[in-house]
Amino acid sequence: MLTETGRVVGVEADGLWVETIRRSTCGTCAAQKGCGHGLLNSISEGKRGYIRALPGEHPVDHYKIDDQVLISIPEEVILRSSFIAYVLPLSGMLVGALSAVSWLPGSEDVLAVLGAVGGLLLGYAAVRWHGVRHRRDPEFQPVLLRVIASPSPAHAVTLV
Repeated sequence: MLTETGRVVGVEADGLWVETIRRSTCGTCAAQKGCGHGLLNSISEGKRGYIRALPGEHPVDHYKIDDQVLISIPEEVILRSSFIAYVLPLSGMLVGALSAVSWLPGSEDVLAVLGAVGGLLLGYAAVRWHGVRHRRDPEFQPVLLRVIASPSPAHAVTLV
């Protein structure tokens, strides 16, 4: 299970919004500088991200704004989502190129390019459809494990 710490910034009826600060994990990776993720992470190091998480074992009213929490998501969800996001468009591109060349008469190079672009677009559409379909699916949502620290009452701000 992959875990991350964050701060509760919003409470909804069925979930919470958690603010996380992106930290690079490249220092522990064997690939180090040979990876594109390292480059992207160096650009966005320290930026804040907002994640909607399910409340987990406790009801939503157990959590308060500014609570430091631990959220988690299973590794298999990351693997499945990565497979869908990367392999589906690539497969669509390859199938589109091969289908266009084998079924349509004409210049093979032009047909291969057009088929590849069409297949890639269909692959992206399938990824988008999957994302919309599983947007509220609990299996694909991060879950709050526990509160690490709550703000002290002396630091609470009251709006008048």
